[in-house]
Amino acid sequence: MLIKHRVQRNSLKTSHTVFSPLINPQAHQSGLLQELLQEDPAHDYDLIVIGGGSGGLSCAQEAAVLGRRVMALGFVVAPAQGPSWGLGGTCVHVGCIPKKLMHQATLLGQALTDSRKFGWEYHQQVKHNWETMSKAIQNHIGSLNWSYQRALREKAVAYVNSYGEFVEHHKIKATNGKGQETYYTAAKFVIATGERPRYLGIQGDKEYCITSDDLFSLPYCPGATLVVGASSVALECAGFLAGLGLEVTVMVRSQLLRGFDQEMAEKVGSSVQQLGIRFLRKFVPVEVQQLEKGSPGKLKVVAKSAEGTEMIEGLYDTVLLAIGRDSCTKKIGLEKIGVKVNEKPGNIPVSDVEQSNVPCVYAVGDVVEAKPELTPVAVQAGKLLAQRLLGGCLEKVSFLLAPTVALTPLEYGCCGRAEERAAEVYRKEGLEVTHTVLWPLERTAACRDSNTRYAKIICSRLDYDRVIGFHVLGPKAGEVTQGFAASMKRGLTKQLLDDTIGIRPTRAQAFTTLEITKSSGLDLTQKDC
Repeated sequence: MLIKHRVQRNSLKTSHTVFSPLINPQAHQSGLLQELLQEDPAHDYDLIVIGGGSGGLSCAQEAAVLGRRVMALGFVVAPAQGPSWGLGGTCVHVGCIPKKLMHQATLLGQALTDSRKFGWEYHQQVKHNWETMSKAIQNHIGSLNWSYQRALREKAVAYVNSYGEFVEHHKIKATNGKGQETYYTAAKFVIATGERPRYLGIQGDKEYCITSDDLFSLPYCPGATLVVGASSVALECAGFLAGLGLEVTVMVRSQLLRGFDQEMAEKVGSSVQQLGIRFLRKFVPVEVQQLEKGSPGKLKVVAKSAEGTEMIEGLYDTVLLAIGRDSCTKKIGLEKIGVKVNEKPGNIPVSDVEQSNVPCVYAVGDVVEAKPELTPVAVQAGKLLAQRLLGGCLEKVSFLLAPTVALTPLEYGCCGRAEERAAEVYRKEGLEVTHTVLWPLERTAACRDSNTRYAKIICSRLDYDRVIGFHVLGPKAGEVTQGFAASMKRGLTKQLLDDTIGIRPTRAQAFTTLEITKSSGLDLTQKDC
């Protein structure tokens, strides 16, 4: 059903004709549609979004497209340690964007090495300049900030660079950088304040350590670096630092890539180690001391065994903490209106329609409990939330099939269930795992190791061998995963993969020729060049 409606925006004094193809017929029949199209004169806005990241901006812009009065608050408080930023949130400033660009810097360095095998001869010394890379990345981020502001203006979203804090159920206080306070009311609110890095809580961590938030805008080369943590952020940072020629050590308390497929996680760890990265497994820092000031300086780290009493010490130029993030839900007045917040890490439990325990308050993005902390997930959740609240749509986000990629030097892409999680749900006898090793053609001439790249699919025997887990470790794994994720949403099966003609010679072709099952016990090893 295509519905055309005209809405007079009281706050902006403009009128907009809006076409919404997403209106559900049930909404019209139940009277919900008529209710949605009525503005609430008792409030300044129909919707106020607190947070200027991907999820919040997506929600605000979609609500404006639907012809509603929308305000977005995007003030970022600079913590005692770490940077502040403008519109765009974590992804743009200290996440996906700078991470991918630094990952690309590493890949270019690897390509230089490989190029000699393809006949390229060069005699000038090649070295990396951190300052040049950092400046280029920050210039690009600055251009993205401008584009976000322009998009909000074009969609007539009232953007206010102020800090939002609830004072009543339908009323917030907005405080700008000069301390000036303004009060606004709205029928509904969306919390999209994101997360900030967690510290260890030991002597010297906040004084002398940096986090990934700092690394991506660091004005100097960090030198010999200790990365503390085993998350995707930790391994990604370790990978591109090593790829730039730096000495890197990774200290891991327990397992790598918790929540991911553990077979793949260990393979990622092995691939990272091949860059010369040293792993300290089952250790945790207990103290960080500054021996020399400077940029970077010199630090001593004292660590203790996570399983015993053994103590070790190490000297590093930089200590990078990547041990998780806590939600930014403190000091925004949620306790004043009774919104339930988990004590640690401060995220908000919501229903399957992103609604908190307080009916007028919703949440999207990393601030939400037990949802994938991925930018595209936040964007889609924000967009669909606006459509449900203000456009009569009933569609919800499918979180289970959210694809993702770890941008380690050898990328790991996945979609659906990890093998161990699948076994819990379907039992081992209800699964069939088919796998292979990959050796991309362009790596053969360069004599890159042939058996580190790996792919597998996990299928449900009880559902026509439907693919419920997709995993690939290799170059451009994110690009490969994206297409298969769309197919999985449409019920991809092993037979459909077998019936598909592959593109030769590509990495993705391997998924159309999978033959060896884990249950067969056959060897996958390929001979080196």
